[in-house]
Amino acid sequence: MAQDLTGKTIAITGAASGIGLECARMGLAAGARVALVDRAEDRLVALCDELGEGAEPIVTDLLDPASVDRMLPQILDRFGHLDVFHANAGGYVGGDVSEGDPDAWDRMLNLNINAAFRSVRAVLPHMKERQTGDIIMTSSIAGVVPVMWEPIYTASKHAVQAFTHTVRRQMAPHGIRVGAVLPGPVVTALLDDWPQAKMDEALANGSLMQPGEVADCVQFMLTRPRNVTIRDIVILPNSVEL
Repeated sequence: MAQDLTGKTIAITGAASGIGLECARMGLAAGARVALVDRAEDRLVALCDELGEGAEPIVTDLLDPASVDRMLPQILDRFGHLDVFHANAGGYVGGDVSEGDPDAWDRMLNLNINAAFRSVRAVLPHMKERQTGDIIMTSSIAGVVPVMWEPIYTASKHAVQAFTHTVRRQMAPHGIRVGAVLPGPVVTALLDDWPQAKMDEALANGSLMQPGEVADCVQFMLTRPRNVTIRDIVILPNSVEL
């Protein structure tokens, strides 16, 4: 029997746009209370005003350990407890390694790996104390299929996959489910540097998905009976052959 999200508290990182924002909309529509976690304070406040009751801004710089440490206390101050933590924030770098910028790699790796792992660590003691909870990681098809034109990004998502499945085993005895959603190409801010002509072509030929389609998968994961864990859910456009 599917579980109801009514009254649940969901926190989502990278919630000011893209997949994170659509997952926030999904949670609110399902009756949950949602903490939108992002560093873009003005954007967060405006979004929460737009989204209405149940949406709260939690301004957090995921690359600042002290800011991450303040994240959970702010969530608990607003909502009292946390049921779901969605580690969604991430960055993207593609291209030929021999021509790449290692400083750009470092920034992306810090966000996709270190910040994601640290933010999950920040909420686990609370969930262990309550003996229940859900952790969702936004991974990528690149986490299971090495994508030749994005080796550094692919490596970061392989790390996310390894983290997801080892932590899943550690947390299962505490009633905490841990799973990953692995989308293919999605229309998000990560594609902002695409030329408009390329974006239009990709949308026309069906090689890009919308963030809401990923949010639908996250809702499916969260609403399974508590004795069931969706370990990985892969979502791809039909035209992508991976």
